[in-house]
Amino acid sequence: MTKMMATRDAYGEALKELGEINENIVVLDADLSGSTKTSVFQKAFPNRFFNVGIAEQNLIGTAAGLATAGKIPFASSFAMFATGRAFEIIRNSVCYPKLNVKIAATHAGLTVGEDGATHQALEDISVMRSLPNMVVLCPADAIETKQCIYKAAEHDGPVYIRLGRAKVPVIFDENYKFEIGKGVQLREGNDVTIIATGVMVDRAIKASERLSEEGISARVINISTIKPIDKDIIIKAAKETKGIITVEEHSIIGGLGSAVAEVVGENHPTRVIRIGTMDTFGESGDGFELLDKYGLSVDNIVNKAKLL
Repeated sequence: MTKMMATRDAYGEALKELGEINENIVVLDADLSGSTKTSVFQKAFPNRFFNVGIAEQNLIGTAAGLATAGKIPFASSFAMFATGRAFEIIRNSVCYPKLNVKIAATHAGLTVGEDGATHQALEDISVMRSLPNMVVLCPADAIETKQCIYKAAEHDGPVYIRLGRAKVPVIFDENYKFEIGKGVQLREGNDVTIIATGVMVDRAIKASERLSEEGISARVINISTIKPIDKDIIIKAAKETKGIITVEEHSIIGGLGSAVAEVVGENHPTRVIRIGTMDTFGESGDGFELLDKYGLSVDNIVNKAKLL
């Protein structure tokens, strides 16, 4: 049976582990520590945890101040609020001076589910990757999330980590090694390439397995660093397969699909089909049923791959 774990749960565990080995790790939250799982760190290190209340701009501003004092702050809220309400502070107080602030935002994408469109951030990758000096990470499972948090702490500069609410399949084992800026090929394939990020990596793997049964060889690549993106692995796929499908729990505008299309268009033009939300808001419902409804299904990936 496939193990299931939410990336936000892995985040909470990673914070506690980091706090035990590095006293400069501090954590801030905007009154959502039970949901973002920063409460795990709070219980272990109450003197290094700061709840700023429902004030996301203060969340980021305070984190920036702590960074100037040599601390390594992890600031958390829901993705919709962390990137939306606090955008100007992130831009001018974190990215412009290139401060060592880590923004780990949970409850991203359609899998937020019943909270509905107001809470389903579908544009956060686009917004964050547009900012100079910002690294953007979107881990696929709990194993990769922990490694992303460790690598973010080591990286000197702003990092945005996109995390989810729902429990998702654990794809990797303990031997997996994550590196900022590097994509990972998970399945061989010479007919088409499926490039996925976050929760959609599992569905990309399942789609590749289905295509294999129909005689189509589909390469699967996990891009967990949206910025800086791994151009080499994308260009190699463009040269070696007939076309690329991108799959993301995010708008097709400005996210993974756009980033991949930019790389391909400038280096080795080939056909790119983007699967994501189609310039629309979400709605309230079961998170995984919403993925299917909005076209982020295994069936749709398979059908689109057959067009290449």
